[in-house]
Amino acid sequence: MRPLRPTRTPRRGNARRRTLPVIAAVGLSGILALSATACGPGDDNASDKPDTSASTPSDGKITIPDDLKDKLKKHGVDLSKWKNGEWKNWDKDKWLREAQDFFNPIISGLWDPDRMRGAAKPPENPVDNDISGDKGVTDPTPAPVTAQNVKSPYHATLPEAGKIFFDGPEGSMVCSATVVQDPAHPGKSNMVWTAGHCVHAGKKGGWYRNIAFVPSYNNSAKSAAQLQNAKKEEVAPYGVFWADWAQTSDQWISGGGPTGGQGAPYDFAVLHVVPEKGSTKSLEETVGGALPVNFNAPAVPKIASLTATGYPAAPPYDGQKLFQCADQPGRLSIATADPTMYRIGCTMTGGSSGGGWIANGADGKPALVSNTSIGPVTAGWLAGPRLGKEAKGVYDSVSKKYADR
Repeated sequence: MRPLRPTRTPRRGNARRRTLPVIAAVGLSGILALSATACGPGDDNASDKPDTSASTPSDGKITIPDDLKDKLKKHGVDLSKWKNGEWKNWDKDKWLREAQDFFNPIISGLWDPDRMRGAAKPPENPVDNDISGDKGVTDPTPAPVTAQNVKSPYHATLPEAGKIFFDGPEGSMVCSATVVQDPAHPGKSNMVWTAGHCVHAGKKGGWYRNIAFVPSYNNSAKSAAQLQNAKKEEVAPYGVFWADWAQTSDQWISGGGPTGGQGAPYDFAVLHVVPEKGSTKSLEETVGGALPVNFNAPAVPKIASLTATGYPAAPPYDGQKLFQCADQPGRLSIATADPTMYRIGCTMTGGSSGGGWIANGADGKPALVSNTSIGPVTAGWLAGPRLGKEAKGVYDSVSKKYADR
C-alpha cells in the first residue's frame, strides 16, 4: 500500500506510521496577508511587498503578535522576505515541524487558475497491494470499484467537498477535503477535514506551506483543456480559503512517512480557514453546508456502505474532476497496537487523499466517518482511519481554539 500523499500533487493518501501520544499539531497561526502577482504553474515568484497593515482576518490582514514574531525568528523565518520567495527555502532548520510551529501567511493571488491546474502530478510513493503479512485482523483485498464522476455542478451534489493546494520541497501538491461542522459555531463553521499527510510531512519533515482550500473546485466539471484559459471564478466559484490553523495527530508528526505504516491509522487533520478576500460569511455559510463528524461509527460488519469522494490526480485521472466510490468496507490492520482501518474497493488515485468518507448515521443523515489515507499504486482499493478519541481530540481542540472568535 502506499500512503497517497502530496508532492507534486499528493495523491489520495499517505500512510505514515506512529504510535505516540494523542493530540495534535497546532501552532503559531500567523495569518499575515501578503500580496502577490499572478503566478503560472511552477512560477512561485511574486514581486509585491508584504502588506503589513493590521486589522481583522475578514479584511485579509492581521496583526502578528510579538511573541509569534520572536518564535519565527528563532527558526530563521523573516516575515519581510517570506512573500518574496523565502517560503521556498526548505532547509532542515527552517522547515517548521512541531505542533506549535504552524505558520501559513496568506499570499494573495498565489493560487491562481494556472497554478492550481498545474498542481496535479502526484508523487509515486506506492505501497504493496498484498498486505497479508500485516498483524491483527485484515479482510481479503476487496475487488476494485470503478470511481464514478460526481454529477456537476458539484456544489448541488456535495457542497462540502473541495480541493486542497499546498507547497512542499518537490513542488506544488494537491489533496481533497471536506467542510465539517463546528460545534462552537453552529451553521457558521470554518473547519475543514483532510488527511494528516496533506498538511505535515511526518517524521522526516514539517508543515507544508501555502495551504489553501477551494470548495467545489472546477464546479462545472470542465476538462483540463477547457480550463487552460479559465477565470478564477470558474475554478474557484466560492473563493480560496487559507488555513490559519492546522492540527494533526502527534502520532503522524512523530512517525508519519511516505510509504505507509503505523501513521496511517492516525492520518487525519483539521484546518481552520479564512477567506483570501475579505468576507463576513463563514465557509459553511458560503458553500451552504457542513457535514457532522461521527467519532463512534460502527465496526466494519455493521456498515453497509461507505462513499469516498476526492479529486484523483495520478493517471488515468488528471486532478481536475471530482469522483466517488461506494463499497461495503472491510478491515485493514497495520499493527495490532493501532486501530483497525476501513478499506474499500476503489480505483481513485493520488490526489484523492484526505477526501471524506461518508456514511449514514443512526439518524439516517450523512456524516463523515473517515478520510482517504493509503492505497496501492495499482489503484484497486483505498483505506482510511477509523475515527476515535485521537481524532476527536484534534477536532475538539480546533473548535475550542476559535470558540470565542
